[in-house]
Amino acid sequence: MNDNLKKSDFFDKVYNVTLKIPYGRVTTYGAIANYLGSKKSARVVGWAMNASHVREGIPAHRVVNRVGLLTGKKHFFGINLMKQLLESEGIKVESNQVLNFKIVFWDPCKELQ
Repeated sequence: MNDNLKKSDFFDKVYNVTLKIPYGRVTTYGAIANYLGSKKSARVVGWAMNASHVREGIPAHRVVNRVGLLTGKKHFFGINLMKQLLESEGIKVESNQVLNFKIVFWDPCKELQ
């Protein structure tokens, strides 16, 4: 199978999970990769989030790194758009990190049983 086709299929799976993240919650690249059965593919999930602008309505701002850092913020248009989008959902962010991360963390492995 063509590597680009495999990547495209994986990206689509990532987007389908991302669409299920509830308003006011966040998840991680690794949590999505783990849910998709590809535990070591957190970086590829990040690439999918970086490319998510090609699909309208993907809440990529709700995906952060394993400790709640907004590592993908530079891929959003605007200076602080990722932070602003999270704060508009009631998520507190300070110094580019989600506060109360454990409380707002959404684990697809537990939530999408």
